[in-house]
Amino acid sequence: MKFGVFDHVDRGTVPLAEHFENRLKLIETYDRCGFYAYHVAEHHMTPLGMAASPSVFLAAASQRTRRLRFGALVYPLPMYHPLRIAEEICMLDHLSGGRLEVGVGRGVSPYEIAYYGLDPAQTQAMYFEAFALLIKALTSRELTFEGKFYAFRDVPMEMEPLQRPHPPMWYGVSDPAAVPWAAQNRINIVCNAPLPVVRGVVDSYRAEWRKAGRSAGELPLIGMNRHVVIADTAEEALASARRAYKRWHDSFILLWNRHGGTPFRAAYPDNFDDAARMGFGVAGTPAQVRDVLAAQVAETGINYFLCRAAFGDLSFAESLRSVELFAHEVMPALAAARQAAE
Repeated sequence: MKFGVFDHVDRGTVPLAEHFENRLKLIETYDRCGFYAYHVAEHHMTPLGMAASPSVFLAAASQRTRRLRFGALVYPLPMYHPLRIAEEICMLDHLSGGRLEVGVGRGVSPYEIAYYGLDPAQTQAMYFEAFALLIKALTSRELTFEGKFYAFRDVPMEMEPLQRPHPPMWYGVSDPAAVPWAAQNRINIVCNAPLPVVRGVVDSYRAEWRKAGRSAGELPLIGMNRHVVIADTAEEALASARRAYKRWHDSFILLWNRHGGTPFRAAYPDNFDDAARMGFGVAGTPAQVRDVLAAQVAETGINYFLCRAAFGDLSFAESLRSVELFAHEVMPALAAARQAAE
């Protein structure tokens, strides 16, 4: 059982330079407290994501940490020139001493995709082609590729990743139907969904893995993430979570509301109490959070849990306290319970 962090780096209430510095200080804490990896989202033209260039932000994180692995979750590949993203990945892998984790996807928001001049109806096909191209670019000394959207001939690939054949890959999955492709390509996955859906994704992935004749010991990480707020009292944790979640949700839904749309992959409620009832978040004392998450881990069968410890208008002090309590009083108990269940 491993533990990580997912972060939108959504806009808070402090100036942006201070916001970035606070996040980097939290990332130092994740490193010190033994988290496995830090995953940052990429969003554009929305307060949901201030790390619009994950590679820039992660380059800074690479110099503030020593053990923590990190990466984008995800790079929306249709929005990148394939050669540029391949070179960025190689640079980050070397800057970090081989600690990069690479999340890939099509881009979840049609509005952000359209702002970049792309047709959302084409990005799924573009993504699968771009993924195949990216893997070839990371594993070849000379790149030749001919597809519907991309074509390269005899391009010298001067840079190569430190991790061979390439850094571990990640993909966001919200539907068990998307699992076979991820399993066939040995990709780690994260699912943001109600517990029964997460269980279906986990079971589907394990079944695909067994069908391919692969060892259970080589199973990739299969995770889910949840909003987590821990404090010394339940009242303090719940008050912080309610306030911060409201601001986060306002950012999450802003572009959808502006364009009269509805999120089709992540139907988060607009208040923390409903989110907690649906299993999307938990707030309380360390013991309360431990019990809720232990039940969720047991029900879903995941082997990787990601917490959202900084979101909305949570102050740096609130997030720091929450992270420290999670690391020292929740993580060890969850890991022991998962190991005993196996």
